[in-house]
Amino acid sequence: MIRYGAAFILSIIFSLYWTPLIRKAALQLGIVDRPDGMLKRHEDAVPYLGGVAVFMAFLLTVGVFTDFGQETLGLLLSGSIALMVGLIDDFGAMNPVQKLLGQALAAFVLIKSGIYIKLGFLPIWIAIPLTMFWVLAVMNALNIIDILDGLAAGVSVIAALSIAIANFMAGRNAVAFLSLVLAGATLGFLRYNFHPAKIYLGDAGSLFIGFMLAALSMNAGYTRANLLAVTSPVLILGIPLFDLTLVMWIRWRNGIPIMKGSPDHFALRLRRIKLSVRETAVTTYIIGVLLSGVALLMSQVTLAWALGTMFGALSAACLSAYLLMKVDMRP
Repeated sequence: MIRYGAAFILSIIFSLYWTPLIRKAALQLGIVDRPDGMLKRHEDAVPYLGGVAVFMAFLLTVGVFTDFGQETLGLLLSGSIALMVGLIDDFGAMNPVQKLLGQALAAFVLIKSGIYIKLGFLPIWIAIPLTMFWVLAVMNALNIIDILDGLAAGVSVIAALSIAIANFMAGRNAVAFLSLVLAGATLGFLRYNFHPAKIYLGDAGSLFIGFMLAALSMNAGYTRANLLAVTSPVLILGIPLFDLTLVMWIRWRNGIPIMKGSPDHFALRLRRIKLSVRETAVTTYIIGVLLSGVALLMSQVTLAWALGTMFGALSAACLSAYLLMKVDMRP
């Protein structure tokens, strides 16, 4: 356990060191996110590329503590592709189709390295496409909630720690270790990203972290007590997946292209009902902890209890969506 604790602390230290340096570089190069009065309502231009600092902290810590096996190398290679896709998009050189193809390439490399959804009752011809769908969904879900100071980073820390616990419980110590390192690297970045944010993740960060969460959340032995617990990763990553679903539904219903930005996110709706930026972020963290607790509990109880838990979670999600959609978002 000393090794895990040391890696977690070192990843935080690396992130605390690299984030100000990346911020300084972004300012010097003019790589900043400027307010537009619509979706981007921060007061001043804020540098991004914070995801590069998270990536560096993660990579350096893994380099110090890990013997590189095939799975680890595959994860680092495919994760690097996800980071590069986001980085190019941060420079404004990609359209949505090219961005999606780049994400699919990262997922393909991950699958090629042998990391995909592995369930005894699931044939490989279903497992492979399902893995591709899962990775793309989580990447874009985390990307889409990165719209408020500290929101995506804080949710990611909670999810990564929950995934680490799930893998420890399943005896998958190598994956648990990587999840802890990711949590530490993101936590160190959160020090500078919490309101008022001094730096943003950018697409490079949200796509990299989302990719890693998707990859690490698979195959953690959730189904030891009941098969329904296979849905536990959906609950652990429930907040970004909820926002992705909510935004897509509202845009489709209003005839707005799904890839076009709009103020339909749950966080902006919470802001409209007078929650501050910090209150919105902290409220989201609390919900994230509750969802993760439910997910971990589901993997330990009988099928009947798991069914009740899932029904309760789905009912709460539907009620929340209904109430959020009642918020008037007109200017």
